[in-house]
Amino acid sequence: MGKKETFSPPVVGGSSLLVIFAVLCLTIFALLALSGVQANQRLADAAVQAVSDYYQADCQAEQILAQLRQGERPQGVQEQNGIYTYSCPISDTQALEVAVELDGISYQILRWQAVSTAEWQPDDDLAVWDGE
Repeated sequence: MGKKETFSPPVVGGSSLLVIFAVLCLTIFALLALSGVQANQRLADAAVQAVSDYYQADCQAEQILAQLRQGERPQGVQEQNGIYTYSCPISDTQALEVAVELDGISYQILRWQAVSTAEWQPDDDLAVWDGE
């Protein structure tokens, strides 16, 4: 009688399964670490941009203050009772608001504050369990 050949897949032992599982775990951890690094980079870039925008507005406000101290009144500066107020945009949603009191050659900064210019939308929807 002839021998009947049957195909049997290679036997994967316990150590091979353990190595496959370890490689799979390391690959997943590497991908998670990569996504974390990318998220941190985006956050750092946004922080750098926010700081840069703030200091550009701060520099513009200082230049306007210097013009006021020289006796000039730049466009966009309002005056009321010796108090000059103006605003320098920081971003689409923030501005640097300044109020300065000038008295001859001396001056006093009353306000130098970053404020939100976005329209505030209150969240009136409060999901509270009504007991039923």
